[in-house]
Amino acid sequence: MDVLMLGRCSHEFSWPRRAADGDYYQVCLLCAAEYKYDWKSMRRIKRVNSAPEAASPEATRGKTRKKPTWVPRARRLTLQLPVRYRAKGLGTWHEGRVENLSQSGVLFRGPQQLPANTLVEMVFEMPEEISGQKNSKVLCQGRITRMKDADDQAEYHEFAASILDYKFLH
Repeated sequence: MDVLMLGRCSHEFSWPRRAADGDYYQVCLLCAAEYKYDWKSMRRIKRVNSAPEAASPEATRGKTRKKPTWVPRARRLTLQLPVRYRAKGLGTWHEGRVENLSQSGVLFRGPQQLPANTLVEMVFEMPEEISGQKNSKVLCQGRITRMKDADDQAEYHEFAASILDYKFLH
């Protein structure tokens, strides 16, 4: 309610999402303001209207959108952040380290091996470039998409996980 009374918001942004036109945007989880997001500069560009104008059927008839045949790799934000992770629903948390973060997910290292397709929970500090705030701890829900070290004897294993959802921890 304070946000509405003052007309100002401290903005806690969602993970960047892709709009129907292919552009990326972020939504403030507190006031629902939407901003265009540029992954190349990792910055919000400008505020956008939340209700896009619908094109008339006459304007879109006969026009098909060509799908790209090649999609560039997502830009990575190289980090060295502590992360706590566990298989979803299990009680034991493991300490690890985030190596990089991108629009497609997170790469991290840790002592506990998790097989591909495992649902995982991760707690780490979301970088200010994405969240819009300093000290933004988040609980992420994700899925292990691949492992670099499949050796059971390795001290640390490296995981790539897609981020399915996250929420800010206060």
